[in-house]
Amino acid sequence: MAGETKDVAPITPDLVRLLSETAPTVVVLGDAILDVWLSGHCERICREAPAPVVDVGARTTSPGGAANTAANLAALGARVRFVSVVGDDEPGRELAGLLDAHGVDTENLLTAPSRRSMSKQRVVADDQVLLRFDEGDRADLPAVQTNRLATALEKALAGADALMVCDYGNGLLGTPLRDAVARLRPDIPLLVVDAHDFEHWQQVRPDLVTPNAAEAASLLGAELPEAGEERARLFEDERRTLLDKTGAAAAVVTMDRHGAMLLTGEGRGYRTWADPAPESQASGAGDTFAAALVLTRAAGLPTTSCIELAQAAANVVVHKDGTAICTPAELSLALSREREAAVPAGELARAVAAHRQAGRRVVFTNGCFDVLHRGHITYLNEAKRLGDVLVVAVNSDDSVRRLKGPDRPVNTAQDRAAVLSALSCVDHVAVFEEDTPIEMLELLQPQLYVKGGDYTENMLPEAPTVRSYGGEVRVLGYVADHSTTSVIEKIRTSAPVGEGA
Repeated sequence: MAGETKDVAPITPDLVRLLSETAPTVVVLGDAILDVWLSGHCERICREAPAPVVDVGARTTSPGGAANTAANLAALGARVRFVSVVGDDEPGRELAGLLDAHGVDTENLLTAPSRRSMSKQRVVADDQVLLRFDEGDRADLPAVQTNRLATALEKALAGADALMVCDYGNGLLGTPLRDAVARLRPDIPLLVVDAHDFEHWQQVRPDLVTPNAAEAASLLGAELPEAGEERARLFEDERRTLLDKTGAAAAVVTMDRHGAMLLTGEGRGYRTWADPAPESQASGAGDTFAAALVLTRAAGLPTTSCIELAQAAANVVVHKDGTAICTPAELSLALSREREAAVPAGELARAVAAHRQAGRRVVFTNGCFDVLHRGHITYLNEAKRLGDVLVVAVNSDDSVRRLKGPDRPVNTAQDRAAVLSALSCVDHVAVFEEDTPIEMLELLQPQLYVKGGDYTENMLPEAPTVRSYGGEVRVLGYVADHSTTSVIEKIRTSAPVGEGA
């Protein structure tokens, strides 16, 4: 993928600030939609039909569809150029005004007098969506307007870092526009496509596509499983077919409350875990996810870091009402979690007991996690897949010094815990002072204890303790050439002290 890097960037609030300062230029091409929310109270049924009567007390509007993606990109710090078509009508003017207010460049938002702007209007009574009615033209864009749009796109792409295509099948992005993107493709540094029919975009060879679970299953001609783990397994097993049908170098399948799955042509998939909210609050979360994803990739972050940040941004907006955006401040707050990073043992024991009582399988692992690298993240994701809740115990600074030597740790226990807690696969983090987490295992008694593949079960002093209360011990696969020691050594040899500033 364009600009891909192999190292893992720590997911921290400082990273969000750096992204805002980087401010890549992103062009968004796609369906412009005005989202309208009519909210009120309902306590009676109308006389002429068995229908609820809503006393509307508020009308709120926000950019929707591709316009919502553009607004989220701008809110997160990107310089955004929006390319689309609206009608010469009040919804179109209202949408343009909203985009301007969000800081989106609308110079290439064209007006077609013969076309009605798209709008989605939701009627909400006491936080319950009762009805949605859609207005606007879905017919294919006439040739004259298509040519104008292609010209506007070429103009907007000058000097841009990325193109985000949002094709929701509303007649805007037909074959001529897809041909135009294919023609311009060699000069597009990063191309991300979000579409209802991804096979239409196969010819442009996107760097990344973002189907939802239903769209991905449809591409595979498969029935969509209900369980999140079964969905992840389906997409991972069929990733080559998915990439072939979309023409993409990589795919991120969004699975709603089950998180998201990153798939490339080789290796295992990388999964995130969501912080779900009621479906009525999830409007536009996919747009937020896509915006954060393309922003971070355009800034050159590793794709695994991008998907974690995108998941965190989506987690923010699903807990808001209506069609919402995620700001850097909100994303930083969601990622920080310092007050939760290192949970006291007693509090953690109560949380683990509640998980067990609810029937959840608790997985426990431990380590120094001094400099987080791809090997760590691969094995933490694998550990999470083995259960419902992942607890990570981190060696204290004194413990690390006893085990690794006086020049370690590089990062303090609080910093290491904060970085780990920002990973969506990690549910709880605790710090222990001893050389082994045996006391914590005796207190928590997790059903499964796992370690990375550079160990064998006979090497683990914790194994007898786990087996004594009926727990299971498992050693996971090893990712070669990805140890903390090798990473630190590489840093030291490539950047000697006193060289550079």
